[in-house]
Amino acid sequence: MSFASNIRRDWLENPGREFLSGLMVALALIPEAIGFSIVAGVDPSVGLYASFSIACIIAITGGRPGMISAATASVAVLVGPLVRNHGVEYLFAATILMGVFQAIAGLLKLNLLMRFVSRSVITGFVNALAILIFMAQLPQLTGVPWVAYVLVAVTLAIIYGFPKITTAVPAPLVAVVLVAAYTMLTGTHVNTVGDMGNLPSTLPMFHLPHVPFTWETLRIIAPYSLAMAAVGLLETMLTAAIVDDMTETRSDKRRECVGQGIANFFTGFIGAMGGCAMVGQSVINITSGGRRRASTFIAGVMLLVLMVVLGPWVAQVPMPALVGVMIFVSISTFRWKSFTEVRHHPLPSTAVMLATVIVVVWTHDLSKGVLVGVLMSGIFFAAKVRNLVTFDTALSEDGRERRYTIGGQIFFASTDRIMESVLFREEGVERVVIDLTHAHFWDISATGVLDKIVLRLRSEGKEVEVIGLNQASATLIDKYGEHDKPFASLGVVGH
Repeated sequence: MSFASNIRRDWLENPGREFLSGLMVALALIPEAIGFSIVAGVDPSVGLYASFSIACIIAITGGRPGMISAATASVAVLVGPLVRNHGVEYLFAATILMGVFQAIAGLLKLNLLMRFVSRSVITGFVNALAILIFMAQLPQLTGVPWVAYVLVAVTLAIIYGFPKITTAVPAPLVAVVLVAAYTMLTGTHVNTVGDMGNLPSTLPMFHLPHVPFTWETLRIIAPYSLAMAAVGLLETMLTAAIVDDMTETRSDKRRECVGQGIANFFTGFIGAMGGCAMVGQSVINITSGGRRRASTFIAGVMLLVLMVVLGPWVAQVPMPALVGVMIFVSISTFRWKSFTEVRHHPLPSTAVMLATVIVVVWTHDLSKGVLVGVLMSGIFFAAKVRNLVTFDTALSEDGRERRYTIGGQIFFASTDRIMESVLFREEGVERVVIDLTHAHFWDISATGVLDKIVLRLRSEGKEVEVIGLNQASATLIDKYGEHDKPFASLGVVGH
């Protein structure tokens, strides 16, 4: 597509829907950003400014239109110790370095590592995140007057009922406005956004972190920056995959990595914390009709407008309305079909999905759950492929020749099975043929086991012939194998 076509598609298509979707996201971001600031141990303005900056910048630099990035809990949890031990200025410096790491990761195409994340892990990640989103609302549902529960129920009723009337306006936005209007007009006393923390009343300004520019500072912030960058990119890539599925479109994940780096780099210079993509807010945007870069940019701009210009009004928005929206997000995010899939999917896939959910919910750390899921997927895959190796043997009528026919994928997990199946010190056998017509060698472990078998049989005085290697396997053995090299003992006819 031409540059002009891209501009029209990303910024001018369906402006009314994009604006309303972005406005709804901005409202939902305020209590979340304040809450994440509290988790990180910093002033609410740090999280709010971060959400504004990251959303606006990623709308331009990112590779997944319609996805929302802002301050997140996963990053906030990591920086708490840094703030407590060294102060908030080190957080700003760490955020800048986080952006550098993420941009480098994008340039190195580390986004390709997402290919090793199985569908079961993604399903577990989505379900765990839905549970965490719901659990995050529980403090607002504990020890509150009964009217708060009624308002949550009314919010959900409007969200699910209003689309039957019209879809021109996002139902969550209608619910928040109506419930807020009711509480303001009737004087109903419930928790409000203002109770979460003070909203900043000024625009963010350029702020150079007040830290010594020394190797000691780098030594302090580098581990935190690396962890923030890794967790941020992991959550971003998984969220991008979810939005891809919801919109049935593809995204440029390498550009998204670089874009996240740029967004966090510049965010650190306005006295704000790092962030990444948010599944909850992205679901709000997509379900509200936001599909383009405009909705993400508007979410950031309107967040700033709501804070600085309409702060006194926004502070009166009742928390039950926003809790209702987030419960709706939780319900929409959870993959309810996974319950029925448990009965039909292979047991290893189900185990990976459940392990991912349990670890994430137990630790409240998305990266740990995904890591466990990926490791389990790798182990189950290696075990499955290992069992696909075939091994047949036959002895000639005169008992002087032994033939081994090996098939399947030969790599580190299947070499022990092959080694255990070869008969060494077999009396009367003078010649051994190893037929690899139906085998494929993948790594140096495979070439190593072939070397070990051939050289050991030769040491017993047997003549060994290796036949049937395909071109790829032969190339690998020529490069790394030893049994057919001049310094190896004689006796191989070749391959």
